[in-house]
Amino acid sequence: MKSALVSVLGIAMAAGTLSLAAPGASAPAAPDRAAGEPRFQADTKRITGKVRKKITGSSWHRGCPVPRRNLRLIRATHWDFQRDVERGALIVHKKEKREMVKALRSLFDARFRIRKMDLIDRYGADDHRSMNADNTSAFNCRFVAGTTRWSEHAYGRAIDINPIENPYVTPSGHVSPPAGRPYADRSRQAKGMVHHGDDAWDAFRDVGWKWGGDWSGTKDYQHFSSTGS
Repeated sequence: MKSALVSVLGIAMAAGTLSLAAPGASAPAAPDRAAGEPRFQADTKRITGKVRKKITGSSWHRGCPVPRRNLRLIRATHWDFQRDVERGALIVHKKEKREMVKALRSLFDARFRIRKMDLIDRYGADDHRSMNADNTSAFNCRFVAGTTRWSEHAYGRAIDINPIENPYVTPSGHVSPPAGRPYADRSRQAKGMVHHGDDAWDAFRDVGWKWGGDWSGTKDYQHFSSTGS
């Protein structure tokens, strides 16, 4: 009788039909991600080789407040506006790399859309050209517009996300980039937009970064930084 019971148990276990849970116990949780669904991927590297050559004299130049040895290249996957997974690139300060990767992972898991994410050197390190292309970028050794004060981007501790959908808007009504004017109305809901309390806002809040859309007066809806500036 005992050998027969063991045989039945063996057959049930092999068939995957036997549950060893006690009566009333919860079943094991199902995996969060379906088999075959794209997963977030990211890697960080020092600035060397072709990338070093590409940024030198472009987004980085002599006199910048951060030496190249303190910058890191991040290559990471993101969802684009066609719901495809693309691999983009950013440069940030080495002290911010973990926070940035964590935020990008959160954006990916939330399926937040990023139109494109290329090094700003693709646009000659010209902030306006990059914004007009709706490019998401981070490091760029430049001043705050209209001043001789270094931008947070010059330190590698800021990112601009989907500039057209999240424009820079002044109280006087100036909108940059110009194509972002329809999105100055923040009651609008559209892919790639950032709103206070949404998934994108949460992704950066969770790593301690602050949003330019929460500023008083001028709003920089594309802008997140570790310092809040």
